[in-house]
Order: sequence, then C-alpha cells, then structure tokens
Amino acid sequence: MNIAITWWAALIGLALAIVLILGKLNTTYALMLGAIVGCLIGGASLSQTVKIVVEGSQSVMGTVVRVLAAGVLAGVMMESGAANRIARAIVDKLGERLAIFSLALATMIICAVGVFIPVAVLIVAPIAIEVGSRLKISKLALLIALSGGGKAGNIISPNPNTIAVASGFHIQPSAVMIGSFVPAVFGLAMAIFLASMVQHRGRVVTMDDLGEDPDSQRSRKGLPSLGRSLVAPVTAVVLLLINPVGSVLHISLLEKFQVDAMYILPLASILGLLAMGQGRRILEFTSAGLQRMVDVVLILIGAGALGGLITNSDLPKQIVSLIDAMGVPGSMLAPIAGILMAAATASTSTGVILGSSSFGQSILSFGTSGVAAAVTMQAGATVIDQLPHGNYFHVTAKSLNMSLGERMKVVPFEFLVGLTMTLVATLMYLVF
Repeated sequence: MNIAITWWAALIGLALAIVLILGKLNTTYALMLGAIVGCLIGGASLSQTVKIVVEGSQSVMGTVVRVLAAGVLAGVMMESGAANRIARAIVDKLGERLAIFSLALATMIICAVGVFIPVAVLIVAPIAIEVGSRLKISKLALLIALSGGGKAGNIISPNPNTIAVASGFHIQPSAVMIGSFVPAVFGLAMAIFLASMVQHRGRVVTMDDLGEDPDSQRSRKGLPSLGRSLVAPVTAVVLLLINPVGSVLHISLLEKFQVDAMYILPLASILGLLAMGQGRRILEFTSAGLQRMVDVVLILIGAGALGGLITNSDLPKQIVSLIDAMGVPGSMLAPIAGILMAAATASTSTGVILGSSSFGQSILSFGTSGVAAAVTMQAGATVIDQLPHGNYFHVTAKSLNMSLGERMKVVPFEFLVGLTMTLVATLMYLVF
C-alpha cells in the first residue's frame, strides 16, 4: 500500500482504543475507532484510512472462519452437557483429598477440549462451590485453581486464541497445541501450588454463593455418559494431531493428512452428537455455539483493523530498534508483544492477533521459527489478560460471587501462573 504512518500516530491510536475500552465502549468499535484516528493523524487520507481498516480486517478472515468452526464444537460440548459431565467425572474420581488439583485439572481439560476459558470456569464453578463449602476452602484459592487451570488449558486448545496465533504465523493450530503442552503442565502445577498455599486465606465459599437452589442430583440428571461425552473432543484432538505426529515420526502417510481445523472441528462435533444420541439437536447446538462466537469474531475484526494501522506504521521498526538498543535479544519480542497486547486489550485472543499481525514479520526476521513465536506469544498473552477492562475478570468474579476487591486479589496469582508458562516456553523455544 506504501502508506507511511508515523509510529507516534500508531501509539495514539492504540492508546485511544485502550481508553475507550476502559470507558466501556464496545471493544470492536473501540479498536476500529482507534485505528481510524491513528491513520488520520498519521497522515493517511480518508480513502487510504478506509483501505487500511478494510485490509486489516480482511487479514483476519482466515482466523474468523476457523473460529466459527470451533463454535460448533464449543456449542456441542456446552449445550449437550458433555463438558459438565467430564468436569464432574474428574472431580468425583480424584475425590475431596485432591480437591484443588481436581478442580484445576477439570477446568484445564474442559478448556483444552474447545470450551472458552470464561465458560470453562463457569461450568466448573458450581462444582467448586459444592466441594469448597464442605472443605472450607476460600474463594481466593478456588478461583486461583479454576483460572490457573483454565489458562493452562487455553494454550493447548483449539480455541480462538490458538487459531489466531497459528494463523498469524502461518502454521497449523495443532503445532501450537503440541508446542504449548509442557508450559501448560507447569502452569497447572503453579496454579495448584498457589491455590494450596492460600486455601484458608480469605472468605470461605458457601452454598449460598451458588445464587440458586443447589440441587446437585438434578444437575447431574440427564447428562450424557462420560464415554459418550468424550467422543467429540477425543476425535477432534486425534484428527488435529495426525499431521504433527506424522511429521515428528517421519511417517509419510500421516504427513499427507493435511485437513484443516475448519473441517475437523465440525466433523468431530457431529460424531460426538451422534454418539450421545442427540443428532436431532444439531441445529440447536450449532446455533448456540455460533451465538457464543459472535463477540469473539467481532473483536477479531476490530483487532484486525487496529493491526492494519500498526502494520502500516513504522512502530514495529521503532520497537525493534529499541530492543536492539537495550541489548534484549530480538527473539524476545514474541512473548513481550503477547504480554503487552493482551494486557492492553484484556483479552488473550485480541492480544495474540494484534501481536502476530503487527510484529509477526519483525519477529520472524530475527530467525525465530513460526512455532517458537506462536507458542511464546500465546503464553505471554496469558500473563496479565485478566484485567478489569475485560469480560473475563467480571465473568469469573460472578462465578464465585466475589466482590471487586476479592477478585482483584486473584490477579497477582493469575499473573504468576501466566508468567510461569511464559518463562518455560521462552526457555524451551528461545533460549535452549
């Protein structure tokens, strides 16, 4: 396009978007307005501004298509009760002696099989309240376990953030899922450790925090069996991993299996529905999944527009020069961009799409591989994406009936979980 927008104009556009988000303006409009203002004050004409915004939005369409496909799986897992069944089975099998471990693991697995992290926390929260009220566990400890486990599951799942960062670096989502597994395990361990340390600190959860008549027997009634609940996520994971496993083991037949997540996720969902005997409800469940994806898709479009502003400016070049001047290895730009962009938008998905679209070329120019960049950027995006100007902060607070002050006390612990995963990913891919 050859439109040279100054770096300070791009920063003003980004800052304006953040201020508007903090001011409770719809996130999509805030991102787009920030992009428009940044373009105009940066020297672009009205027509050039339109072109930058449109092309920036178009750049995320591949991600949008895959996210919509992921919505089918998310809808099936949530609406059929399969996610609830898996979570309860994990907690029941591990028992109360390993309550914190089981709750964190349950949230991790639910998130890892394609359920959004705030929804995963909402699904496990009633179970956590039941268990926590019997064992006198504090709300602080419970949310550290749920949120920390969710963060660990989120980086190994076919969720929008994984799809977005994979698309940004032109690799398969399965490569990011596999590459993030070890950091996720360390994140889970840190969440369990921190939650165990503070399980008797702060207000203890009670059954009144459910906010409704807690009938556990009724909540379990009508749920599909565990085996049938696992059909959809297991099928999706197996199909997604065929090509990467083939590449690692050098099995040509498996390497030739190059089927995109756009096909795999809906197919696995349909097979799961049939296994649960709910094939007739496919329209209902897919519609519900699509509704849950609308906000994500709109935010991705807004992030693409703002990414277009940054890409057409010399901001990435200035940041690279600054990193060089500070003596920081250029490869560290990936996790740093993930941390900063996710903190600015209070969203993992928005953070990684801004980071990859705006700084992707600069990151790769340092010789960093696409997988290394994607894994470390996504891990970085989990460090401080739980700030109050994002929905995740408020949704998770409501799940355990926490006050604003109580929820803020969880943020430093979530920071440590995300930082642990980022450090492990950085050591694995950028240091050793």
